Amino acid sequence: METPQQRTVRAGAAPVPGTRTVKPWLDGHDRGANVIALFPRDTGYEVIGTDPHQAPEQIVAIVVAEDAPVLGLSVLSGAHLTIAQKVINLSAPEDAVDVRALVGDIIPDVDIPSLEAMGIRAVSTLGADMGQILENIDRLYAAPNQTLEPTC
Repeated sequence: METPQQRTVRAGAAPVPGTRTVKPWLDGHDRGANVIALFPRDTGYEVIGTDPHQAPEQIVAIVVAEDAPVLGLSVLSGAHLTIAQKVINLSAPEDAVDVRALVGDIIPDVDIPSLEAMGIRAVSTLGADMGQILENIDRLYAAPNQTLEPTC
């Protein structure tokens, strides 16, 4: 497993508490996660990217070790419901239930209510506006208990 590393933040800006962008193990398409991670990083968020092949157990371990308040999951494989549920379930015994999770990539509209019901706070589908994704991250820091409207 690759060790997470802090990425650089905008010169002169204090890092905002970290957002973690993690790519689950079923999926090797990490370009989207890397592109999405640039936007919060460039606006002052601490972003820690990981190796693209992380099992849910590894994702939760990273979130706990890094004390991450926000977790971004990019799932292109179609296993978003399974992976998100497993990450949510594994978070509870690790005292990471307060982590706000976002899921993005090719997410069918019909699956969004299920993701929200399991505790995913924001969903971004294919073609989502980068500015809206960043606004969602900002809102999750400001109102940690709020579930946001899907961005697409």
